[in-house]
Amino acid sequence: MGSDMTLSQLKKYNGSSPKPDDFDLFWERALRDLDAQPLDYELEPAEFVSELAECFHLYFTGVGGARIHCKYVRPKKRGTEKGPGVVMFHGYSCDSGDWMEKVTYAAHGISVLAMDCRGQGGLSEDNLTVKGTTIRGHIIRGIDDPTPDNLYYRNVFLDTAQTARILMSMEEVDPVRVGAFGLSQGGALTVACAALEPRVGMAVPVYPFLSDYRRAWELDITTSAYEEINYYFRFFDPHHLREDEIFNRLGYIDIQNLAERIQAKMLWVTGLSDVICPPSTQFATYNKVLAPKELMVYYEYGHEYLPYLSDRALQMFMTL
Repeated sequence: MGSDMTLSQLKKYNGSSPKPDDFDLFWERALRDLDAQPLDYELEPAEFVSELAECFHLYFTGVGGARIHCKYVRPKKRGTEKGPGVVMFHGYSCDSGDWMEKVTYAAHGISVLAMDCRGQGGLSEDNLTVKGTTIRGHIIRGIDDPTPDNLYYRNVFLDTAQTARILMSMEEVDPVRVGAFGLSQGGALTVACAALEPRVGMAVPVYPFLSDYRRAWELDITTSAYEEINYYFRFFDPHHLREDEIFNRLGYIDIQNLAERIQAKMLWVTGLSDVICPPSTQFATYNKVLAPKELMVYYEYGHEYLPYLSDRALQMFMTL
């Protein structure tokens, strides 16, 4: 199956979803909440043991008091020289993944801090109390709350920046040599992290989620990662009387609206046959990135394993 647009059209597409008038004020307020969070964390030795790396469970307190869990893997001690680091983010509903992939990075001198998203497959808490439906999906969590500050992804985006700040604070990590990496939801969080923590120097988002919600809805949304938007309209606004209001509210957590903040060097990876996160939704963000960027296209691939990607990403982060 081909893309929803030709590649030449994708490279010119700027999105169809709105940006709230107070978007910048919203994120300035959110970042003030983040700045008030201490960079304290707890380390617990992991049950996984490696001769090449030291492995830990790391816990910190995120905005709103939620306890956030990460896997932390660092190289075995090699003197006092600081090295590079990478924050990693996982796909929708999953967790921070196996230790082994992170040990590979540590074996090449790179410390890795992989975050569990609140209330998904890992160990991080979701203590958000909101008005409205909680039966399906995180995109719409908080959408009916009186304030957009209670959107679920507002806090998760802030968690990504706090994760990067914690990694940068570690004595073994050079704070100017930190990158971000993730696929799908993790790709979106990579974008959010680089936008909200401008010291991130390198970013590799792979077929990112959470972009251009109206466009996703206009396509065959019931087979995509955005199906909960269809669910919301079906049960809570079947006549679409609040359509503009809903998409404007989602604009606060649309990564395309954060893209211009990014300063990191970027490798953007996409499959043109992606029906889970359609390419046009991804390019709505990519085309707004002003920082140095490279596009890596898999023409016959979709939302799936992409050959040679892991090798390319590691080699890129080794240049930090």
